[in-house]
Amino acid sequence: MNFREYQEQALKTDQIPDENKVIVPLLGLVGEAGTLLTEYKKFLRDGDAHKLFKDGIAEELGDLLWYIANVASKFELDLEEIAEGNLKKCLDRWGWRNSVQTGVKAIGYMFDRDFPEHERLPRQFVVEIAEVSQDSSVKMKAFIDGKKIGDDLTDNSYLSDGYRFHDVFHLSYAAVLGWSPVVRQLLGSRKRKSNPKVDEVEDGGRAKAIEEGISALIFSYAKDHSFLEGVSTLDYQLLRTIKNMTSYLEVAQCSLGDWEKAILIGYEVWRQVDKNRGGTVVVDLDARSLTYQVSCCPT
Repeated sequence: MNFREYQEQALKTDQIPDENKVIVPLLGLVGEAGTLLTEYKKFLRDGDAHKLFKDGIAEELGDLLWYIANVASKFELDLEEIAEGNLKKCLDRWGWRNSVQTGVKAIGYMFDRDFPEHERLPRQFVVEIAEVSQDSSVKMKAFIDGKKIGDDLTDNSYLSDGYRFHDVFHLSYAAVLGWSPVVRQLLGSRKRKSNPKVDEVEDGGRAKAIEEGISALIFSYAKDHSFLEGVSTLDYQLLRTIKNMTSYLEVAQCSLGDWEKAILIGYEVWRQVDKNRGGTVVVDLDARSLTYQVSCCPT
C-alpha cells in the first residue's frame, strides 16, 4: 500500500463532524504523541516485562499516521507528495555526509564551465596569509605566488575577534560550493565579463554584498558557539536564511548540506589561521576541500 492509497482509505473512516473537521485531527496528533510517550514510559519502568511494548508502539504510530493523513486531506494535500518532499528536504540537508557521492558533486560545482579559462575560478590554488602590525592596528595580508591579493583587513571591531581572517570563509565557499563573487574579485580578472548580464548579476556588487553579509551573519552565530569548534551540525534556520538570501543566484543550486559543509570546513581552517596568526590555505575546487598548513617562513 502506498501513501496515496492509505490516505484515500483512511478518509473513508473519518467520523469527525464538519464543524470540527480541522481542529479535531490536529488535537488528535497531540494526544496520540502523548500516548506514544506514555507507552515508552511504561517500557522504561517495566523493561522486558512490558511484553506488549512493540505492539503498543505500532498501534500508536498507526493512530498518528491516521491523523496525519486526515489533516493532509482536510487541507487538500497529497500525503505521498508530502513524503517525497520530506525525503528531498532530508537529502538536501544531510546528503553531503554520505561517503558515496555521484555526478557533479563528486567533482565539485562549476558554474563557470562554459566561460573562457581566464574567467573561471582556478580549480586549485594556494593562499598565504600573514598578520602584520601597521598604522597602530593589526592587519591581515594575503598572497598568491608572492603577489598580494585584496585589501589589508582589520577586524573592524572594538574587540580583537579574528574577523580580519574572514577571507578564509570566502575561500571555503569557492572550494566547496564553486561560488564566491568575492574570490573572483580577489583573484583580479576572474569576473565573467564575456557575458555582461552574468557579470552584473552573479559577479557584481549586490552578489558580493550578499556573500559578505552571509559571512558576517555566520560569524555572529559562530561567536555564540565556540566558533564552531566541536560543532558538527548547524542550526536549520540559519541555513534556510542563507538559502533565501541567495535564492536568485547560481549558488541556489547548492543544498543546505553543501552550505553546512562549506561553513564547517571554513571555520576549521579559520580557527587554525587565527591561532597561528596566518598560514597557508590550500584551495581545491575539484576535491571540494580547504586545508591548512603552517607557513614554513614569514611572507
